[in-house]
Amino acid sequence: MNKGRVESFTDAIVAIILTIMVLEIKVPGGYQWSDLLDNLSAFIAYAISFFFILVAWYNHHYMFSLTRVISKKIFWANNIWLFVMSFYPVRAWLGKYIDRLPPAFFYYFVFLFWTFAYQWLSYEIKSARENKEIKTKIEHMSIYQFTKNPIFYLLGFIIAILIFYFPPFVLITSVVELVSMLIFTNEDSDRLFS
Repeated sequence: MNKGRVESFTDAIVAIILTIMVLEIKVPGGYQWSDLLDNLSAFIAYAISFFFILVAWYNHHYMFSLTRVISKKIFWANNIWLFVMSFYPVRAWLGKYIDRLPPAFFYYFVFLFWTFAYQWLSYEIKSARENKEIKTKIEHMSIYQFTKNPIFYLLGFIIAILIFYFPPFVLITSVVELVSMLIFTNEDSDRLFS
C-alpha cells in the first residue's frame, strides 16, 4: 500500500479528532472569570488530551519515516490505533465529572487500549523491516521499551487502584505519560528521512 496515502489518511483522522475535542468545550454561561473557572476541569482534560495526541502523532510520524512499505498488518494496526484514539473526545465526560469513577475509568481504558494499539503498530512496523538499524531504532523508542517491560502491567494495575480511590489520578497519569513521551523521543527524531 502507498505509504503517503496512509500517512495522509492518518493525519486527516488525527486533525478531525482534535477538532471534535475542541468543539466539546462549552462556552461559559457568563462573562465573569468565575464562569470560565467553572469549566476548569474540562479545559485541563482537553489540554492533556490535545497535547497527548500531538506527541503520539509525532512519534507515529517518526515510526512511519522508518518504513517504506505499508503491509496489510501495518495498515490494520494503524487503523485500530486511530479507532481507539477517536474515543479521546469523550474526555469531555471526564472533564465534566472529574471526580466520578465511570468517566475516569473510561478515559483510563481508552488510554490503556490506545497504548496496546500503539505497541502493536510499533511491532508490525519493526517486523516488516529487514534493516536491523531500523528495528533497533523502533525498539529504542521509549514507549516501545516501556510497554514491553513487565513493570508496565504492574503499574497499570496500581494506577487502576489509585483511580478507584481518587478518580482525577487518571489525568495525573496522562500528564506523566505525556511528559515522558515528549522528553524521551529518539535522538534522531528531528532529522526524519523519507
